[in-house]
This record gives sequence, C-alpha cells and structure tokens, in this order.
Amino acid sequence: MTVDLLLGLQWGDEGKGKIVDVLTSNYDIIARFQGGPNAGHTLEFDGIKHVLRTIPSGIFHKDSVNIIGNGVVIDPVVFQKEIEGLEKFNLDIKKKLIISRKAHLILPTHRLLDAASEASKGKAKIGSTLKGIGPTYMDKTGRNGLRVGDIELEDFKDRYRALADKHEAMIAFYDVAIQYNLTELEKEFFEAIEELKKLDFIDSEEYMHQAQKAGKSILCEGAQGSLLDVDFGTYPFVTSSNTTAAGACTGLGIAPNKIKEVYGIFKAYVTRVGSGPFPTELFDEVGATMARVGNEFGSVTGRQRRCGWLDLVALKYAVQVNGVTQLMMMKGDVLSGFETLKVCTEYNYKGQNISHFPYNIEPENVTPVYKEFKGWKADLTGLTTYDQLPVELKEYIEFIEKEIEVPIKIVSVGPDRKQTITK
Repeated sequence: MTVDLLLGLQWGDEGKGKIVDVLTSNYDIIARFQGGPNAGHTLEFDGIKHVLRTIPSGIFHKDSVNIIGNGVVIDPVVFQKEIEGLEKFNLDIKKKLIISRKAHLILPTHRLLDAASEASKGKAKIGSTLKGIGPTYMDKTGRNGLRVGDIELEDFKDRYRALADKHEAMIAFYDVAIQYNLTELEKEFFEAIEELKKLDFIDSEEYMHQAQKAGKSILCEGAQGSLLDVDFGTYPFVTSSNTTAAGACTGLGIAPNKIKEVYGIFKAYVTRVGSGPFPTELFDEVGATMARVGNEFGSVTGRQRRCGWLDLVALKYAVQVNGVTQLMMMKGDVLSGFETLKVCTEYNYKGQNISHFPYNIEPENVTPVYKEFKGWKADLTGLTTYDQLPVELKEYIEFIEKEIEVPIKIVSVGPDRKQTITK
C-alpha cells in the first residue's frame, strides 16, 4: 500500500496535470483533495489537448478509479459540461469517477456573491476567478454550506432555497451593479444536479481507509500551488483552501503517517495569475518572451500569467512546508534561447539579505538577489534522456538541487506526456 502526494510549489499553473497523467499508470486510485473549478489541469497526448477542472487527471487511464474528495468544492453546472466534454472519448465515467458526500456544492448565488464582493473592492480586488470558490468555502467554514450528500435528502430544495435567499440579501448589501437572472441560473443548476445524481456518492474517508487496507496504491492530486495556500501563501492574494500537503489529510481523510512520497512540481521559471506580490516578476521583453514561448495563459480563465525568474527562496519555503521528497521541473524548454538566466537565491529584506520567506514580500520590503547562469540555445522538445540535455541546463538543475537539498527526478521538455525525461 502506498499513498503518495503530488502538488504545486509556486502560484499554481506548474503543470501538475501532465505529471499526474504521466504517473497515473502506477496507481489504482487518483484522488483530488481541494480546490474548485478555477483550477484547470491541462493534459496533452495523442495530439489532443484536454483541460480538466474538477475531475482528477487519472480519468484517461482505463484502470484507475478517480475520487473527488471532501475538500473539493463542486459547481454542478461546470461539472456537467466537463463530463459532456469527455463523452467523445468513450470513457466509462460512472465506473471510473466517484464523489465524496462531504464535498461542498457551489450554488449560482455563490458565483454572484463572488462577483459582487470583487466589484465592491475596486482597485483593492484580489484577482478572484469569479467562480464562486471563495464564498463556497466561507459557507463551509461558517457551517452554512450544502454538500453533495444533501442532494440525497428529501428537503434538499428547501435547504437550497434558504441558503440562496440568504445570499441574495448579502448581494444587495454590497450595493454594486451586477446583472443576473437567478431563475435561469437555478434552472441550469437543478438540471445539472440531476446529472450529478447519476454518479456514485461515497463516504470517501471510509473508502480510502478500506482501499489502504486492501493494498491499493493511491495518488493524491492537489490543485493551485503552495504559495496560494490560505494559511501559508501570500495572503490575502491566495485561494480559499489548503493547497499544501496538509490539505490531503483534511481533504481526503488520510492520516499523515500514511503519506510516503511527496512530489513537488515547479516551473523552471515562475508565473502568477491575478493580483499579489511577485518579487522576481519581469516587466521587460524577457518576461514577454517567457509568456509567449510558454503559452502562459490560464487553461480555464484565459488570463495571461505574469512571468519572472526562478525564486529559490519561495521554492525552498514550499519544499519545507510540504515535506517534499522529489522535485519535478516543468517547462525547461521555455528557457531555451536566453543568453543569460537568473535565479533568485536571497531577498534583500528591509536592507538585510535573508534566505527565508518572510511575512511580507511586497516590493517596498523585498528586492531579489540574483545569481546568473549561462543560457543554452538547443531545442529540448525532442530529447528523451537526461544525458542529452545541454550542459548549461544540467548545471542549472544541479544548482537548484544543491540549494533546495531535494533531488529533481523529472524534467519536462514539452507539453506532451512523451516529452518527459526521467533523471
């Protein structure tokens, strides 16, 4: 029996979906433990690009069971469209996908609340994806939410109505102009609920316990990235769940001492979507080139990602918080062609050089301290072994390993599952 964990170590968009897809053939169960449909995992194989929002990335592997855990928030409308998008691939969704009864539901009014709240903040907005994620987690922690298991109750619609009415009163309180037709939104919602009922709902913590007893191998899949964790991220510019390793325990009911390997995914550079501090962000042509070559646009939102040099202070912090045992570096191919590369090794924090991640990384407090590396020109996308990599890239990788003190086991050199080099 093994329970391994895979998560992102930056501000999300690290390429977790591809790695889960690469690894899933080794696991019986793939379990998503937090986040909502704002998290898009992109998989590419056989010339087709797939974007998953809520469904775990093991759905394309014929022998794996995919679980949506209690820590996830589900929008039934988005979820229904996601399933419809998979129909052409002849997947046995009912057999391969099961859902925790304790997962919370995103209501149409959650999305409206999200929009009203963000609009009310003006220039102070946090960059919400407006998918209703934050308000749903607020209802969860406020003990007001509706869960998947509530769908099975006879008074579900009454429970829905009570919460939706409360939300409408809150929307009015914000006193901002947002246009919506709730009757139409609710019609769509309840139609999607009927589709959701066709899947199996489970008491996922018991299911996971029995799977472990039976010797099943389990991969826990995170969404977003560690620097977006509601406790350990760059608050308040974070998501509303625990994206770090601890989230797998609370989001699936897995005991901490059952977790073996913790796979940490990071890009060879750094990106960020939306608002919030970003010490190594580039505002020049180098940053623009990274975005263009790396196709740095959100797989769900379409928003352009901000780009910057690799930040080892932040990466080391994420590795420590998560207890990472293996690193996987994504998008090494995007850095091909730059004459010089930079890596942030320390912060100058209020006039003093520090190597730990401080409470506040706003630009008035933090200036990155860089080490420079010679770049490489080679096209990496057709390479298949570590030995074939340019010597400059190997030096870059080995420096990161030395600084972080965790081995880099996989180097990705393209979006396809085949463009993955094992070290």
